[in-house]
Amino acid sequence: MHELQFHTFEPIFNEDSKILVLGTFPSVKSREQGFYYGHAQNRFWRVVSQLLGVSTPQCIDEKRDMLLKNNIALWDVAASCEIVGSSDSSMKNVRANDIERILSAAEIGRVFANGKTAARLYERLIYPKSGVPIYTLPSTSPANASYSLERLIEEWSVILPFIK
Repeated sequence: MHELQFHTFEPIFNEDSKILVLGTFPSVKSREQGFYYGHAQNRFWRVVSQLLGVSTPQCIDEKRDMLLKNNIALWDVAASCEIVGSSDSSMKNVRANDIERILSAAEIGRVFANGKTAARLYERLIYPKSGVPIYTLPSTSPANASYSLERLIEEWSVILPFIK
């Protein structure tokens, strides 16, 4: 059954952020924890920490610090939606977050989508207002089992030139 859910935690960014990574909407585990990519099997934190050559952060403060120290902003496309559990494919009646607050505060050089659904929603709901193109990266979700951790790291390495 679709249930209306609201995004309840703030984006991660500061004036030094150079890229913005957008997911779709927090998973059930992330909503429970009140922070991004909270499902233990989601590979986002492992991929980004490997790319940066740092230890995988364990707590929310470490995760936030790793992103900010490396000029990475993080948020989700959807501010609210009707969703079944954590299934992106079930999302209906999506209302977009206002990414202008990040774009106006930081010099974002590139916007990257964590998966095709985030990219599709961005292109439909946000791009017409922002005019900033989005580049699609493979999802770090455990549902994207066709990508190994190594392959994700390789694909996500395209962010590196933009954060230095």
